[in-house]
Amino acid sequence: MKHKRRSKMHILLDMLMTIERKGGTAKPTHILYGANLSHKRLKDYLDFLMEKEFIEEVDVKGRQYYRITAKGSSFIREFEKIEELSSAFGIPF
Repeated sequence: MKHKRRSKMHILLDMLMTIERKGGTAKPTHILYGANLSHKRLKDYLDFLMEKEFIEEVDVKGRQYYRITAKGSSFIREFEKIEELSSAFGIPF
């Protein structure tokens, strides 16, 4: 069985949706497991998402968490619309 690699966009979506499922704020380990990433790739993607202001780093009782921003939530909704559109027209995304 051939495995299809996830695109960068799908990885970012998995990360953002993991944070959203955790109530909008998640520990790095939850994101790591939820998006099925290595530690190195997690760090790179977290940095990218913070740079684009889709997430922000927050301190909760001395622990590091990541919170999704309004821009990050908007990205999820728009991405879902694009997936729906591509599916409706039979175009793989």
